[in-house]
Amino acid sequence: MSTFDPNGVGIANGNIFGFPYSEQEADIVLIPVPWDATASYGKGTSNGPQAILDASTQLDFYHPELERAYETKIYMSPVSTEWLDINARLCEKGMEYISYIEEVGEEKAQIRFRSTLDEINEAHQALRANLKERCLALLAAGKMPCVLGGEHSTPLGLLQALNEHHASFGILQIDAHADLRDAYEGFEQSHASIMFNALKELNHLERLTQVGIRDVSEREIELSKNDPRVTTFYDWNLKNEQYLGLNWSEQVQQIIATLPQKVYVSFDIDGLQPSLCPHTGTPVAGGFELQQIAFLLFELVRSGRQIIGFDLNEVAPGPDGDWDANVGARALWHLVCATELSRRQTL
Repeated sequence: MSTFDPNGVGIANGNIFGFPYSEQEADIVLIPVPWDATASYGKGTSNGPQAILDASTQLDFYHPELERAYETKIYMSPVSTEWLDINARLCEKGMEYISYIEEVGEEKAQIRFRSTLDEINEAHQALRANLKERCLALLAAGKMPCVLGGEHSTPLGLLQALNEHHASFGILQIDAHADLRDAYEGFEQSHASIMFNALKELNHLERLTQVGIRDVSEREIELSKNDPRVTTFYDWNLKNEQYLGLNWSEQVQQIIATLPQKVYVSFDIDGLQPSLCPHTGTPVAGGFELQQIAFLLFELVRSGRQIIGFDLNEVAPGPDGDWDANVGARALWHLVCATELSRRQTL
């Protein structure tokens, strides 16, 4: 620690926050996944991991909820240039397919672009399999793997690894969207399908608690109602309850009460107010202040529950400035500090 000054200027040393730890030294390993090939509205989240890394050294490293937060041993793997190149090539093909959907409909488009769909789905399966293998190795080494996306489809391999490592766990999903669609637009692992796939594939998933959902299809609402593992706190209900006098602290306790002892946190940045993430792939009016989510995370830890991993996704840098990346880096800092507090409590 002698070469690292937590009160000084952040040093861009290639690691997240400029922290001085290697992968071997780290307790938490952050895996960037630069992928947004299934994003159907706005592109750019594949550049999110690098943008957050670049912005992360601009933070100060005091956290009011975690003593000596700067001693958190976290390491971020390098952003894969290979996957960036694959993603860029497939995005170009995918956008042509999505444009054709808007002209003629999904059925005809899938027939014409069958080879494109197959290529993207196969690449996505390889991405998922590679991530799962990497995460299983980290778990075996006693480290906590976490994912920095990319679109929201990216953490599925991590979730599959955790499913093999833990006998029972829950997911706390912070999001504007339910992500309960089956193979959206023909993409088997669509960003709109991550929680559908989690419910289908993770046999040790005990509970999915969704918070802030406000852009959702009728079929997704029906799935939520009919699957006893799912509890959804819709944004409109949270807001209406507050208008009638319920406060956020009381609502947070209701949210936490639905979760089991071990919790994975999946944070889609579009769960926040769009002013905080204007270039995210699918922004939606409504949402949270960042401090509301920080309060939720630390109340979760104070409840005695254990955070077993997390992802942060859908951060997209804008064409000018680094506002999205700056907010993304601060959201990541809250996630990291809550996770580290949880880790210290279980030692």
